[in-house]
Parts: sequence; C-alpha cells; structure tokens
Amino acid sequence: MHLFVPGVPGGAPLRAVPCGTWQRADVRPGRAMAWAVLLIAPLLAWGNPVSTEHVTARLLAEHDPAVPGQPLELLLSLEIRPGWHTYWRNPGDSGEAPGIDWTLPQGVRAGPLQFPAPALIRVGPLANFGYSGRALHPVRLSIPADWPIGKPIPVRARAHWLVCEEHCVPESAVLELTLRTAATAGPSDPQAATAFAQARAGLPVGTLAGAVLVQSPGGLRLSLPSAGLGPAPSAVRFFPWSWGLIEPAADQPWRLAGDRLELDLSPGEVAATADPGGLLSVQGADGSGRSFEVNATRGTPDQAVYQAAPAAAPTLGLPLALAFAFLGGLILNLMPCVFPVLAIKALSLAGQGGLGARERIAHGLAYTAGVLVFFAGLTAILLAARAGGTAVGWGFQLQYPPFVAIMADVFLVLGLSLAGAVTLGGRLMGLAGGRAGRGVIGAFGTGALAALVAAPCTAPFMGVALGYALTLAWPLALTVLLALGLGLAAPFLALSLAPGLARRLPRPGAWMEHLKQLLAFPMFATAAWLVWVLSVQTGPAGVARVLAGLLALSFGLWARERTAMARRGWPLAGDAAALAGLAVALWLGFVIAGASAPVAQAGDPAAQAGLPAQPYSPERLAQARAQGRPVFVNMTAAWCITCLVNERVALTATGVVAAFRAADVLYLKGDWTHRDQGIGAYLAGFGRNGVPLYVYYPPGGEPRVLPQLLTPGMVRQALGSAPADPR
Repeated sequence: MHLFVPGVPGGAPLRAVPCGTWQRADVRPGRAMAWAVLLIAPLLAWGNPVSTEHVTARLLAEHDPAVPGQPLELLLSLEIRPGWHTYWRNPGDSGEAPGIDWTLPQGVRAGPLQFPAPALIRVGPLANFGYSGRALHPVRLSIPADWPIGKPIPVRARAHWLVCEEHCVPESAVLELTLRTAATAGPSDPQAATAFAQARAGLPVGTLAGAVLVQSPGGLRLSLPSAGLGPAPSAVRFFPWSWGLIEPAADQPWRLAGDRLELDLSPGEVAATADPGGLLSVQGADGSGRSFEVNATRGTPDQAVYQAAPAAAPTLGLPLALAFAFLGGLILNLMPCVFPVLAIKALSLAGQGGLGARERIAHGLAYTAGVLVFFAGLTAILLAARAGGTAVGWGFQLQYPPFVAIMADVFLVLGLSLAGAVTLGGRLMGLAGGRAGRGVIGAFGTGALAALVAAPCTAPFMGVALGYALTLAWPLALTVLLALGLGLAAPFLALSLAPGLARRLPRPGAWMEHLKQLLAFPMFATAAWLVWVLSVQTGPAGVARVLAGLLALSFGLWARERTAMARRGWPLAGDAAALAGLAVALWLGFVIAGASAPVAQAGDPAAQAGLPAQPYSPERLAQARAQGRPVFVNMTAAWCITCLVNERVALTATGVVAAFRAADVLYLKGDWTHRDQGIGAYLAGFGRNGVPLYVYYPPGGEPRVLPQLLTPGMVRQALGSAPADPR
C-alpha cells in the first residue's frame, strides 16, 4: 500500500516501515517537515464533532454530569467514509494506529485508547487490521475526589489517525468537551449509550491463559485451551500485538484438537523475537462474535498438542442433520440406555389393547408430546449453559450427583408402585400404563421419562447430528433436537395411529397385573444402577446418604399405605409420614454434593482382562503421538450403559486384548462421569457432544472414529490386526 499526498511534487509514494510510521523516500528532512505542516494544517480542525474529508470524529461522555472521585468513560468515535478504513493497534502489513494527545486540568488523568477486535482488510496481496464504517475507542477518565462539585472540567484532545483506501491520508482534529460535575452521575444520551454498548461488545471478554506458540514443521503453531471459548466456533482469527510475528495476509487453518484450539500461522519477518501474544477473534455459527486476549508463551515442539483431529464440527447441512437426528432417535429405542424404561413402554402398549381409536391416538400424541417437551427443555438448558461459556454436553444432567440421587428415588417409587407395595394416584400410575381411562397424562409422563432415561447416551447417526446442532443458532438447534425426540417417539406413535397394528395388541386382562409386578424389577435394577453411579461420583459417604434417603422414602410410603383405609386421623398421619420421608430423601440427595471426594472406580473390566487404561490427558496423547506409538482413546461415563456394554463385550475380548498388546497400543480412558471441560472439548473436536466416543490413532496417521456400538471384530479391524467381521 502506498501513501500519495496531493501537492507533493511528482506525487511520490511514501513507504511503510516496520515500526508503523511513514517516511518519504525522496524528500530531504527539512523540506519534508515544511510540506507536512502545509498539508496537515488544512486537515486540522477544532470542535466536537469535527468532520474532515474522510472521517467525522466525536468525543462522547457516557454520563453528564460527572461525579468527582468516580471514573468516567469517554469514547473516541470515528465515522469513516465508505470504502475507507482506519487501523487497529497493530495495523498489519502497513498503516498506523490512531492516537490521542490530551490537555487536561491538573489532577485529571486519561487512560490509553482501547481497541475493539479488528477486521481483516485485504488490499491486493497485503492485509491490514482495522475498522470500516465506524471505529469506537473507549478511554477512561479519572477525576480526583477533591474536584469541586459544580466546577466544570474542560477536556481538550488532539486525535490523529491514518485513513486509507488505495491511498492513505493522515488526518487529525482537536476535540473539545466541557464536562459538568455533580454529586450524582447524570443520565446517558441514548445515542451515546448505544455507541458505548457497541464499543464494549467489541472489547475482549477475557484472557486465555495457557497458550503456547511453537515452531512447527509448517511454520508456527498456536495452541491454546478451548474450554473458555464458549459455543463451538465457526471461524477463528489471531491478531498479534506486534508487527512481524506473522504474515497478516496468510490463511490461518485451525482445528479443535482434544481440549485445545490449534492455529497454523505463517511466520513474519521478526517471528523469532516479536511478542507472541495477541487477540483471538471467534465467530459463532449464529453470527455472534467475541474476542479474547491471548497471553502466549514460546515453547518447544514437544509442548505442542499434535493430535491431528478433524477441523471443527462436521458441516452436514440442516436437511441431513434432521435426517440423522430422526434416525438416531429411532435407533435409540434399541440402545441399552433405554432398557430401564422398556417396562413402562410395555405396560403402556398393553394398556392400549382395550382402547378405542380416539383414546389410542390421544395416548400416542401425549406420549410424543412428553418426549418433545423434555427434549425442548433440555435443549434450552444446554444452549443457555453453552452460551454462558460453560462447556456442557449431552447427558450433562447425570454428571450432578443430586440429580442422580433424585432419579434413584423416582425409580424406587415406580418399582414399589408396579409391585403393588404402594398405591399411588391415578395420574402417577399412568406412568406405568395403568388404567386406560386415566392414561393420557400418564402417557405424557411416560414419554418424558423415556426421554429422561435415554438422554445420556448417543446412538449411531445421533452423535454427529448433535455436534452439528450445537453449532447452529438456537431455533435451528432446537429443530434438530426435536427431530431426535420425534425419532425416539416414532414407534409408539406409529402403534397408536395405525389401526392395523393396534388390532394386533393383546386385550387387557388378568395377565397385565402379573406383567406389571414382573416389570417392577427393571425399575429396582435401575435404582440400583443409579446408586452404583453415585458410588463412582461421591464415594461411600454419598452412597450411605442416598441409601438412607431411599429407606426413609420407602418407610413413609409404607406408612401411608397402611393407614390409608384407617379411621379418624390415621390417614393424615400416614400422609405426613410420606411427606417427611420424601423430604428426607430429597434433602439427603442434595447434600451429597458435599460428600467426600470421589474414589477411583474399581473393578474396571478392561483392567481385569489385562488391558489397563491410563487416564486421558492431552499431554499423554501428545507424547505418545510424538513417539509414534498407536493410541486408543475411550471416552466413557459410569452413567452411560452403552459405554459399559461396549467395554464388557468388545474391549475385554481375548482377541482385542491380544491385539492391543501386540501393537503396543496406549489405552487412554476419559471418564465423563463428572463434568470435565477437557473431555467436553475433546468431544467437540470430533463434532460430538456426548459419550461414547472411540478414536484410534495409528502411528503417524489420521485418527479413526469407531462406531458407537462396538464388536471385537470392529476394534481388531481398526488396529489392523484382522479383516472386518461382525464378531
């Protein structure tokens, strides 16, 4: 880029030098100074605002009057002519950052100009970092506490900037502002308030620590934690503080690799000595933008995270994502995660045998509504948490021990009700497919309960759809998740709507009571499984408290059952006992969050089979990859039944263990039973949002993602020790 100054003989170009200033190549210093004075003088103006040929400059105060002793925010606003631009603190290939010189009363101080995140402005083969349309630079003004109230504060600021199109023009203005003072701050002008809000939205929202800049085979690699970035990004750009660290115009390929974000950068002229820090600009899939300061340190190549993960979430497109979500929800009915609720589904179907067409359709629609309402609520919580910067994923609710404890209470009560030990209200009994006339609300609850139990795990096709959905704006993400729920509800809905299928259902009879009592045992098994999950999360102390709560709840329900038909005040006493038992169970469920630290999970089936696992960490993975050692990563959780089945069936098979040993495979296991930002970021790096996830890293090759339902043959084939076979 060249700077052509009208009026200079021959229109000779100025050239940019690394320090960001401008020099005339063929004019002696004395003549250059004279010409500069003559040229800049017409561009210098006084007032507020001030309009030059290409920029309108304003100095705004957030409040008027100001309060002595309290800082006041000022704003330098530069409204830029279309097609022109000003510069960020590091202008890029050429240019100069704006500056400001203050004339202030004694005791009044002005801080430095602040710079919102810039845009990349390409000019031919070069690139600048700057602003088009409007540049907003906040400044903090400090007013001494002893400044007399009522005495105005005169503010005079000489702002100067370089504004460029294909050629550049230096401009400046003297902006004058008189601030009133009072004991309380005055209101904000609506236009000024809008400008301040826009300026603050462009400022960095925080600082990312732990960033490492290393020399990689292709140039420079910036590796930094991805946990604090918020929702999965769709575009990323790094702007260095200093000129010469990188080539501004070069592309910056990026990827989410495990719990790290990695960018490949082209080194600049002084890459070895320039400050490695900068600003990371992140664009979300919904169009929102945010930026972070990056405090990077220089590292050695072995400190980089070479994980060769796919670049960000897969780009499916909405139609394919909807199809995958529906198909995944349909398959979810066959997954081990849904086994605990099969008892309720079986009773619901049996209860439909004696219903008329209208009631049967009402049951099917109510069941579907229960599934969809639950998924809509879960999606809203998930998106709200991720928008707030919290890295949560599918099944996050079971990472909280109080929720697991309450679910154990629910399944115990359902089991007691199915077994006939307690008699609950008709509406609650509808959850178990009770009497036909009372089952519409129960069908809704059955759908919600089925979704609740199924939610922690992912089925084939479902994981990719979920990962893609959570990169979209919330209406589209909700649409994909509702398609998942519709797939889960589809079989039951089809039976309800299809007359031919309905005629094949058995008629109600005495056999239903026997089936209902038999199906109480899956409910008890589910409660026992949830207590086991708590043993992993909270240790013996947490299990003891939850068992005490289950005992109190059972006793209260028993007391209510025994006194229900008694006379006088006994029914009230029974109700009080039931409420007391419920209160004790809930209280003990909530206080387990403060139980003793989790203990290590014992009895790992893979370890017992001779395949010990090491806890997953990016450092272990990076070290093994650097050594050329094959790695198998298993992302699992104690509350994911599919994960546990895969470990028992596939990962402990004799042939699989032998293949691991023969190839010297490092087995890394990430336990997502507890909330873990690193595991969440690793899942996101493969476009996933839940467990299980199985990834094999061959020596020096790209990672291979295995199916979510494993067989020994699949694992051996991935390791290259056997041809594909289903066994």
